[in-house]
Amino acid sequence: MGIVVQKFGGTSVADSECIKRVARKAIRCKEEGNQVVLVVSAMGRSTNQMIALAREISANPSPREMDMLLTTGEQVTISLMAMALEDMGHSAISFTGGQAGIVTDEFFGKGKIRSIDTKRMKEKLDQGNMLVVAGFQGITHEGELTTLGRGGSDTTAVALAAALDADVCEIYTDVDGVYTTDPRVVPNARKLEFISYDEMLEMASLGAAVLQPRSVEYAKQYDVKIHVRSSFNDSLGTIVREVSEMEKNVIVNGVAFDTRVAKITIAGVPDIPGVAMNIFNRLAKENINVDMIVQSNHKGDVNDISFTVSTSESKVALTVMEELNEVLKAQGISFDDTVSKISIVGAGMQSNPGVAASMFEALAEADVNIQMISTSEIKVSCIIAREEVQEAVKALHDKFELERK
Repeated sequence: MGIVVQKFGGTSVADSECIKRVARKAIRCKEEGNQVVLVVSAMGRSTNQMIALAREISANPSPREMDMLLTTGEQVTISLMAMALEDMGHSAISFTGGQAGIVTDEFFGKGKIRSIDTKRMKEKLDQGNMLVVAGFQGITHEGELTTLGRGGSDTTAVALAAALDADVCEIYTDVDGVYTTDPRVVPNARKLEFISYDEMLEMASLGAAVLQPRSVEYAKQYDVKIHVRSSFNDSLGTIVREVSEMEKNVIVNGVAFDTRVAKITIAGVPDIPGVAMNIFNRLAKENINVDMIVQSNHKGDVNDISFTVSTSESKVALTVMEELNEVLKAQGISFDDTVSKISIVGAGMQSNPGVAASMFEALAEADVNIQMISTSEIKVSCIIAREEVQEAVKALHDKFELERK
């Protein structure tokens, strides 16, 4: 008998019928001889509704009170799910994140899991219970409720799978796997049978919304096999795991894009040691994640430094840069939230020259201008105008013939 962790997102548990469907799916897994742990999100769009309600009360609500509010969404789901399982004849117990032994740091809204005490969960599993755990949340050593940030239920599921030494972590979504790109943009996009941790991490970080990046980091660190599947059918999905050397021969495995990007440039900063350190240390203190960075040299011993951030963090980042503009005696700040990031990802890039050139050729043929470029061993990313994203995605998908197996 193995342990299977199943995670169901908000659309999968949007109403009572959805909850009953998920319960039946979990029961089938148990009847196959497995111990089952369900990790669930808040129902439908209830998290967004709670955020909107909070904004009606306060323009700047306390992060602690926001976490106190948002953790209630998952509590509704776990209790209803446990009721559904029991009504279908199976013993079930619901747990909040804290009751499941998930301990986080003290950073409200973006908490990170520090440890998981699985003793109570294992006892209940061994007694024949199905467990239903609230995703997206934990508790600090001081007893404060915290949330793990958007998509945190994925992280909860993978972390529990690692702590429980589960056979697999099944992530159920409204899509039936990981595709070479968004099928809504490229209808002939192909579902991948397997994808490596590194490729999935890049895809998730670059805008593919199937998995939360931190969950993939956990999976890679603890060698947790993830199976991305659809909540609405029983089809096999995509396995995320370490792949063989032969599988790494695939040069490009997917095209990812992210429209939630803003570009900030501080112009004419002095070309002296410590300037970049001051800029990015200040952003780090505000817990702002900086993505792509480009420095341009000019005559007169000054530089322009451009970088990208998520649009959700762009206002805070812009305020920081306006303050630094005065301190550094720079020549001004420019801000552009009409850009997007587009990327190609593939483990085979490491051993195949000319991939970036082919990408730039495809974009040039589509008359798409490149504003910024960054690379890693298995990805090439470009910043382009947001209005050109769909054409760029189609051009790259065709260029690398990703519709072919």
